[in-house]
Amino acid sequence: MKVHIEIDCTPDEARQFMGLPDVEQANAIYVDAIAKAMKGVSSADQLEQYAAQLAPMGQMGMKMFQNFMESANKGVSGSRPTRNKSSDD
Repeated sequence: MKVHIEIDCTPDEARQFMGLPDVEQANAIYVDAIAKAMKGVSSADQLEQYAAQLAPMGQMGMKMFQNFMESANKGVSGSRPTRNKSSDD
């Protein structure tokens, strides 16, 4: 049996329904800090250094986010790891 449910709501309504906090002000501060840092950037290396400093949990957070995005991209592209079958299955 397959059931299809479609919900028409705004992102704000979905956030409230799921009981998630409103992080709009924190996000605005974070985006503003990144925008200010980017104004003085003269190279890609300098931009990466600023982003690592501003990111939550610093360099470790950036690496975790990068790994998350790479694995999400692999999942979307359909490349899933193959499972080794044994004779016990």
